Amino acid sequence: MGCIGCSVATQNGEPAGCRSNGGCSSGGCNRLNTYDWLTAREISDVDPFDIVEVSFKNGSHKGFYVREDALQVSTGDMAVVETGNGYDIGKVSLSGDLVRLQMKKKKVNPDAVAHKVIRKAHERDMERLAEARSMEKATMIRSRVIARTLGLEMKIGDVEYQGDKRKATFYYTADGRVDFRELIRHYAKEFRVKIEMRQIGARQESARIGGLGSCGRELCCSTWLSDFKSVSTAAARYQNLAINQSKLSGQCGRLKCCLNYELDTYLDALEKFPRNADKLRTQTGMATLIKTDIFKGLMYYISEEGKGKTQIYTMTVAEVKQVQAMNAAGNQPLHLKEVASLVQVEEPVMDFEDVTGAIELPEEIRKKKRRNRGRNKKRSGSETENNQPGREPKTKKQEKKVSQPKAKQGNTGQEKTVSEKPAGKDGQSKEKSNSKRRNRYRKGRKNNRNDNNSDNKKGE
Repeated sequence: MGCIGCSVATQNGEPAGCRSNGGCSSGGCNRLNTYDWLTAREISDVDPFDIVEVSFKNGSHKGFYVREDALQVSTGDMAVVETGNGYDIGKVSLSGDLVRLQMKKKKVNPDAVAHKVIRKAHERDMERLAEARSMEKATMIRSRVIARTLGLEMKIGDVEYQGDKRKATFYYTADGRVDFRELIRHYAKEFRVKIEMRQIGARQESARIGGLGSCGRELCCSTWLSDFKSVSTAAARYQNLAINQSKLSGQCGRLKCCLNYELDTYLDALEKFPRNADKLRTQTGMATLIKTDIFKGLMYYISEEGKGKTQIYTMTVAEVKQVQAMNAAGNQPLHLKEVASLVQVEEPVMDFEDVTGAIELPEEIRKKKRRNRGRNKKRSGSETENNQPGREPKTKKQEKKVSQPKAKQGNTGQEKTVSEKPAGKDGQSKEKSNSKRRNRYRKGRKNNRNDNNSDNKKGE
């Protein structure tokens, strides 16, 4: 397969990259390329065919055209063909009797081909084609800006100019129907060409843009895949693949087309496996199917051995059918160990050296968190004071007064508490309540002292 430059970049109408100019044997220098082996072997057609296949914009789309003179153009030549509005320039991809087979495959009637090949392209035609291709990127960016200003829910994926720069085809994707009548007026006023809008799907968009897949090769849809078949998640389930949307979806956002490539092989192999074999009954318990190796013909069961113990058994298809026959007859084996043979499963050979234990990483040094010991002491001290007998717990207002800073008067060293007397009736009521609490607190201390003195006297 050719490099990514072959299917995207062109120079003077010819693919860039390997510089084989579209003649490499791998056929990777052109999208949807077909190899004309009859022309390569220089075999003359006994019954010549006057229709040729022409590829435009490096294989983005193809068409069939009538060739009046057999010596006019051949495979690999750049030709000027007529269209409904002006002319276009493309590359002849097939000629001769192979075109008849290609038209039969695509179900095209030879009598329906009306347009003709005008002549072989010369240097001035190739210059005009290069100018048209250079205008496409700037036109696509400007067209997206116009569509966004009009508030249309659509995306312009690609723009293709005709060889004579009289017509531009805009390929867009949209979820629903789009009314682009006003958009066409803006495009015609901006670009001064005939506008054609063509809606395509997400897969067709990725085929036109191109790119590299997760396998490292160019996208199948942009190189050789000509038809898009529906792909469902059932294809992944038959192949025992994990249903992971990020891994199973391609660049177009749909399921990968390669999920269908090996599906027929898996379906043929699954016909040998027994049906309804998800569970097998034994005397010790139920055995459940957890894994199936399709091409090796092995089935893995996890069985209950009693007292909460489980065991995994590897069984062949014949052994599973034998247990199924026993269950259908009303018999149950003691456990699967009687039926399962010792199947040796080959472990994968590692191409790299196991360095477990050879390389030791340094221990992680964790920093100890500093604890606020001062806060804990203050909390413990306040709790002991509140728990002393005969003392009432401090209220929030009293704690605030204790924590208030003290003001100094000059250099005398005398300290006074800073207190602000509240004004008004509310302030007087607060002072009275505070004085009552102080008197109660003093009386409580006196009573405690008298009780302690009396206890000491009794002890003497």
